[in-house]
Amino acid sequence: MLLLPQPGESTAIHPSEITPEPLYLRRRSWLRKAGTAGAGLALAQWLPAAQARQIAQEDLAPLKREPSKVDAAMTMEPITRFEDATGYNNFYEFGSGKTDPAEHAHRLRTRPWTVELGGLVHKPQTLDIDALLRLAPMQERIYRLRCVEGWSMVIPWVGYSLSALLARVQPMGSARYVQFETLADKASMPGVRSAILQWPYVEGLRLDEAMHPLTLLAFGMYGRVLAPQNGAPLRVVVPWKYGFKSAKSIVRIRLVEQQPATAWNVAAPQEYGFYSNVNPEVAHPRWSQATERRIGEGGLFAKRRTTLPFNGYANQVAGLYAGMDLKKYY
Repeated sequence: MLLLPQPGESTAIHPSEITPEPLYLRRRSWLRKAGTAGAGLALAQWLPAAQARQIAQEDLAPLKREPSKVDAAMTMEPITRFEDATGYNNFYEFGSGKTDPAEHAHRLRTRPWTVELGGLVHKPQTLDIDALLRLAPMQERIYRLRCVEGWSMVIPWVGYSLSALLARVQPMGSARYVQFETLADKASMPGVRSAILQWPYVEGLRLDEAMHPLTLLAFGMYGRVLAPQNGAPLRVVVPWKYGFKSAKSIVRIRLVEQQPATAWNVAAPQEYGFYSNVNPEVAHPRWSQATERRIGEGGLFAKRRTTLPFNGYANQVAGLYAGMDLKKYY
């Protein structure tokens, strides 16, 4: 499937914005020296072909970007293969299976696309995807991604700090939280017909979490626009929290005073707290969070990694939770 803009559609991609080689590719020599490039059996090699509708990386439009200067935004860990990051993920709007997003997300139309910005703000507005792409300079950030299910990846994202967008709408003094709402379209998203979660999918952050420089409004990955199964055309990435906190395919952002009811917290509050910070000392009720399996690293039988507090970003974000009981506010 070709995801470049169709005839008659507007686009923010200009030839001057095309960068021939993503920054993460320039690190291949370093990875080879470290002996980690291509280590083990990549997940995409054993996924049944009938289950995964793999998209070619070159079919996604490239995005111009520069390396991020935000503290801790560029981990030097080996990058997860594009095929694994797009072929194995959670996006329940397309189904509950790991390959369901890759199989069904080609139905998602990402143009035209608008995001409504409102709630407790001085300048409510609705912006289309082109305006959002132009709002701030694009950066490449290489983040660890930790899923609450005990697996992880390392992904090069493209976007800018969410704070740039929030500053534009000027939050009121009474705003305490940011609420994100994902598209819920039964025509293109077969999972929305299920009763697994309440739709539309809603997530939320405390305002200071949303304003933290590491919280990314992402429009791309691997140097190109987001694949549909990864949350096109824009999503949030919060690297110190479990992956489900990073809302995908966002259509509405509201600033509110009260803590919003979020999808997984509503569905299973005893399992998924509002904060959902990566914490190896707080087990999920059905499994330990002390270790994780890095996707693409030695297959299913690879040795598990030790999970780091706040997913390795403690030096940058632990201060946000000073004085809080992180076992109670899990």
